[in-house]
Order: sequence, then C-alpha cells, then structure tokens
Amino acid sequence: MKHLVKKALRPAVDRARRLLSESVAESVKQTVTIDRDSYSQQIQRSICNQYKLFSSNGIVPYPNIRDAGFRVYSQSEEDGIILYVLSMIGFKTRRVVEICCGSGDECMATNLILNHGFDGFLFDGSQNNIHRAETFFKSKRDCLLYPPVLTAAWITAENVNDLLRRSGCSGEVDLFSLDIDGNDYWVWDAINIINPRLFVVETHNVIPSDKSLTIEYQPHFNYLDQVGAAQMHRSASLFAMVKLCKKRGYRMIGAHRHGFNVFFLRDDEGQKFFPEVSIQQVHDNHWTRLNQAVNWPLVRDMPWKEV
Repeated sequence: MKHLVKKALRPAVDRARRLLSESVAESVKQTVTIDRDSYSQQIQRSICNQYKLFSSNGIVPYPNIRDAGFRVYSQSEEDGIILYVLSMIGFKTRRVVEICCGSGDECMATNLILNHGFDGFLFDGSQNNIHRAETFFKSKRDCLLYPPVLTAAWITAENVNDLLRRSGCSGEVDLFSLDIDGNDYWVWDAINIINPRLFVVETHNVIPSDKSLTIEYQPHFNYLDQVGAAQMHRSASLFAMVKLCKKRGYRMIGAHRHGFNVFFLRDDEGQKFFPEVSIQQVHDNHWTRLNQAVNWPLVRDMPWKEV
C-alpha cells in the first residue's frame, strides 16, 4: 500500500520539487544580479579613491591611458579609461552626453549613470534603440527616481544644438561621447551649446595616419545604405579629428587598445597628468595596421573630402 501511495504521489512531488527549484534559482539569480551591481559600485568607488590619492600627490599611475581600461557597459575598455581620466581631474558637473547610445546596455555613458550618479543625456537615431534603452534603465534601481533623458532623433549639424537644448543640457559637461559612423566631424564642428571637459569619439582608422579626410556632409547620410566595401566610406580620419579638436581647444591624450575610440581633453584640464600624444602612438596597434593594410586600398578612391 505504501508503495502504491508513493507511486501515485510521485508526479505531484516531482512537480513541487521542480517549482521550488525554479523559484530558488530565480531568487538566487536576482540576488546575484543585485549583488553584482552593488559590488561593481563598491569596487569602482575604491578605484576612484585611489586615483584621487594619486592626483593629490601628483602621481601618474599609467604611462598610457589604455592601461587603465576595463569594460562594464562600454564596447571595449573605455569605461575604465573614462573613470581614470575623470577621477584624476575630478568629477565636476556629473553630466554626460552620448550621441548614438544604442540600446543603453552597451554605451560610454551607462557606467557613469548607474555607478557614479551622473545625469545622462542620451541620443540615438533609432526609435527602437531608445525604447530598449528606456526598458534597460527602468530595470536598474539606480535610475528608479531619476532616469537619463533619452531622445530619438537623427542627428545633423543643423539640429544638434537644438536637440541638446531641448533635452535640458547646455554648458559644461564632464564627458561627451560621439559615434554616429558618418557625419561625426561635421556634427562636432557644429556643436556650441555644450562645453565638454573630456571628449571621446570614434575615428575611422582605416584611413592612414597622414591623411586628413572625412566624408562630404550629407544630413541624412547612413553608411548602411551603402553596399559592400562602400560601407567603409564613412566618418573621419584621426588626423582630421585631431586638427578639428585643436581648433576647438582640445588635445589628444590617447585611445583604447584598438586605436579608433580616441580621447581628447580640454586644454585647461589635467595638463600635468595627460600630455598630448601623437597620431603615430595611437595608431601603433595590431588592428589599425591590419585595417589600413587590408581595407584602405578598397576605399582610397572614394569621394573623401580633405579638411
């Protein structure tokens, strides 16, 4: 009889065990996620404090800013570089602007927003990306009361200042990130409503170091409309961006290890910690050498504009 009872109850018992196991697993998963977010904040605060100590004692801990790199939400190790530079010169406005933020879970601004209390002003040309970013930030406790301002708009040289103004952002910001794979040169040249301390921009390292080139300005340019190798006809060379930044009062202080996401610091900031570096130093990496050797011959005759 006991055997028959056990046999009859086994399906119900197995189901109860499975439900309990799934419930415990989900609870553990949520706890781990919460703990991971909290742990990341604690570690980064400690790192910031160490950098502040270095700064107050005039110590430069890294010969190259890329040595400070690590990834939290950035595509590569830009999160660590940004934290290093801003910690050494000091957080000031705690405001960050990113043009082309994607879905929010992989962008330059997110780590500062979630882990360091920055006000974020984020833009993307895709309404779908902005919807996904809204969902992402709503899922984070640190944005519960004050999420970043998210704007879906196709950015042009003509509308960028008005869009920034309408988002509520003007004046000095600690960080400005620009990566639109197209009119980057022309949009940065047009911006006058914000005054970034640190500027990070994606340059097109397929273009050789000695060429100051960008695309012709077309307000609705989208490299994805091109076919094949023509998709590499976009953005601006590092030399072109260095020249523009110098005109605007910025010096190049380094890049991530692949040499296309490049950092510029305003000339009145951090001179003793972050001297100007050369284009050759930034382009001295495996990916840039390979990219120029293989892909530049494919696009060299396309209608670049010298600036």
